[in-house]
Amino acid sequence: MTTIILLTISNIFMTFAWYGHLRFKDKALWLVILVSWGIAFVEYCFMVPANRWGSSQFTTGQLKMIQEVITLLVFCVFSVLYLKEELKWNYIVGFLFILAAVFFVFKKW
Repeated sequence: MTTIILLTISNIFMTFAWYGHLRFKDKALWLVILVSWGIAFVEYCFMVPANRWGSSQFTTGQLKMIQEVITLLVFCVFSVLYLKEELKWNYIVGFLFILAAVFFVFKKW
């Protein structure tokens, strides 16, 4: 559970680093890059331990799949609440296909 929590926190920071500046298009690009790097540093402080500790119970492929699913969930919330964008039906269908990938990665064959 620690891995999931750390991955969620890291993805919240990374989503803000990558997309948060879109509400500040009037700011200089160099400034938003520097701010994004600062936010990304904090993200790494959660992501690296999450992967290090998580590797004792998950494979690398499973860790990546968990991270991708968390990223999509965080992004959906961020997009709607922070960027005020509509979550369209085709986005949801695409995300569901990615969620289906979880089955194949975690299924014991």
